[in-house]
Amino acid sequence: MREVFPGNTMNINLILHAGWILLWVGSFVASAGCSTPIAASSPDNNPRPRQDDSTEDGELPHYTDADFRQHIADLKARLPATDDFHVCLVKPFVVIGNESPEVVERRAANTVSWAVERLKRQYFPHDPKQIIDVWLFKDNDSYEKYNLELFGAAPHTPYGYYSSANRALVMNISTGGGTLVHEIVHPFIEANFPNCPSWFNEGLASLYEQCSDRDGAIWGATNWRLAGLQETITDRQLPTFEELCGTTTAEFYNSDRGNNYAQARYLCYYLQENDMLATYYRDFLAKREEDPSGYRTLVKILGEPDMAEFQKDWEAFVLRLRF
Repeated sequence: MREVFPGNTMNINLILHAGWILLWVGSFVASAGCSTPIAASSPDNNPRPRQDDSTEDGELPHYTDADFRQHIADLKARLPATDDFHVCLVKPFVVIGNESPEVVERRAANTVSWAVERLKRQYFPHDPKQIIDVWLFKDNDSYEKYNLELFGAAPHTPYGYYSSANRALVMNISTGGGTLVHEIVHPFIEANFPNCPSWFNEGLASLYEQCSDRDGAIWGATNWRLAGLQETITDRQLPTFEELCGTTTAEFYNSDRGNNYAQARYLCYYLQENDMLATYYRDFLAKREEDPSGYRTLVKILGEPDMAEFQKDWEAFVLRLRF
């Protein structure tokens, strides 16, 4: 599971790409009397695995329209016994929400399909290896209630998270769309960048917590993480980029997590603003076996053999930013 901080409290400026046709599957009601929760939070209780989750040559599976129809039919049988839920298909995701059909459809189009189209075009040629459900709960009460009913555990964050075990993005959508876009990045990273280190996985995802369209591309903007990062820079408490890139998953999430997220995000922001981010992603992916942390690739992309000097310049750049 991935946890994010409340970047979703800020309004996300999303522009619906002209010409996108959303396939509206319609609303449906779960079978009467269905009271057994599905998919407990333990990895040992995953949804039933598909026979075609992988292929002999290692390529990711391709899901047909028939696969999606069957997935939605299976989902219908597992929904809570209420008429509140509505479903939209936004490949490779199935969006489920307990707001009105019009609102669920609008969120599916204006946020999910908008982000998916741009992320795939810029970074990710492969879809996730499984069909992912996107649960959009309208308020905190339903978010907490249905996390217990559907996944067997209380949510570990009030905003939203990605659960690879449950093949689901789970959102308290009342807090905004920023966390949703953040979490959409994670299943694409899983499918396209095996063993991506946490610092870059979260740095790239966090970049798009606050975003807009720029010439058809998804573009990160400054966000709420900036103030804390600027304070840490002023206090001279920030680790070097070599230290950040070298963090293990446990170190990234458990040791000074807030600063780790912020430093990773604004490194990605700097690369974006200097037209280096997409190149860095491609080069890091290509060299991940010889450079698993991405640090040597970062040094090469920046063209800065003196990384201590670069960090001074980067810190000055960050201190000039405003949100």
